[in-house]
Amino acid sequence: MAVHTASTSADPSGTTDSRVDLGPAAALSCRECGERIPLGPHFACTACFGPLEIAYELPDGDPEGLRKRIEAGPNNIWRYAELLPVPAGVADTPSLNPGFTKLVRAENLARELGVTGELHIKDDSGNPTHSFKDRVVAIAVQAARAFGFTTLSCSSTGNLAGAVGAAAARAGLRSCVFIPHDLEQGKVVMAAVYGGELVGIEGNYDDVNRFCSELIGDPIGENWGFVNVNLRPYYAEGSKTLAYEICEQLGWRLPDQLVVPIASGSQLTKIDKGLRELIALGLVEDRPYKIFGAQAEGCSPVSQAYKNGHDVVRPVRPSTIAKSLAIGNPADGPYVLDIARRTGGAVEDVNDEQVVDAIKLLARTEGIFAETAGGVTVGVTRKLIESGALDPTLTTVVLNTGDGLKTLDAVAPTSQATAIIRPNLDSFREAGLA
Repeated sequence: MAVHTASTSADPSGTTDSRVDLGPAAALSCRECGERIPLGPHFACTACFGPLEIAYELPDGDPEGLRKRIEAGPNNIWRYAELLPVPAGVADTPSLNPGFTKLVRAENLARELGVTGELHIKDDSGNPTHSFKDRVVAIAVQAARAFGFTTLSCSSTGNLAGAVGAAAARAGLRSCVFIPHDLEQGKVVMAAVYGGELVGIEGNYDDVNRFCSELIGDPIGENWGFVNVNLRPYYAEGSKTLAYEICEQLGWRLPDQLVVPIASGSQLTKIDKGLRELIALGLVEDRPYKIFGAQAEGCSPVSQAYKNGHDVVRPVRPSTIAKSLAIGNPADGPYVLDIARRTGGAVEDVNDEQVVDAIKLLARTEGIFAETAGGVTVGVTRKLIESGALDPTLTTVVLNTGDGLKTLDAVAPTSQATAIIRPNLDSFREAGLA
């Protein structure tokens, strides 16, 4: 496929013109009014202030040839380079090379939940920094390079901070990331260990995000690429690779049902976009699928809007152990509602106790130790089956987006040694373990 190049600016002010190679990415397009602008470090439409996303010139006319090229590619997200806003030679540049994580056939969990169809866990804890954020950051790094940024930054609930720190270190860029001051200690350590600046902000994620938006407009933020702000259209495309991998790992077929966690909502919307692209390219058969969104009850603005039949998502103040999902004003919330309703899915939530129970259920049945976000998706899956909203006879994929070692506090009180014994058999018997 011929690489498409577009004219854009090399800095946020737009004063320096250059040529940028981001593969099949053709322009930025407004999701609200459809206005198209050249590729650049922009995230809001100048005509209506709607969010921007990538518009592509994708390969067409030879789905079998494209499928073979993908299958011959590296075992990471760069196998899908022809469908992403990255240069053609991206696989040869320094990167953490995330992706192509396991799709686990969860037969033990299926029996526990009464599922008679195929149940799979897409386990993204196998990524380099043990969360799906490595996917989106890998794409953002390519955009940062293209636009000449020298510092990589973000607002984060934890996982993204670690992914940015690691990716920047590998790419030879400076990093400076911002987090709420009260994150889980495991995530704080993991974000700090890569040597960049880690700054705690007094407040919740929405406070952190507002601060970063101010920083972008200040001279201090010049030459900074904020992966989830001024690089957001590129960054968000990384989530499409989850859809690509799931379908390829299912033998190039769509799952009937997917259960996806909701923080900002971007992951869910981009998974839907990825599925629709695969259909349009002829890589999978066009047939119905349902997407279900999962939230924690203590931060469930999208779930509440869905249940109340609203189109507007009202912001909330988060209070949940699932801190990676604790975004009280999710940017993509309205689009999540559209997708859930269009596909015949739903948006549901579970309380903190149900999150912990689901983490332990997945660990006990499949040997997968999920982060709290994974507890949310598994817990919501169980709740959807019990309510009849999710069909247990169909092929269902549930996302686990992070490693439980990052959220030990959630399960530590109820996950301790069975017994402490003396080093002899009598003590073992006395403990009732024989």
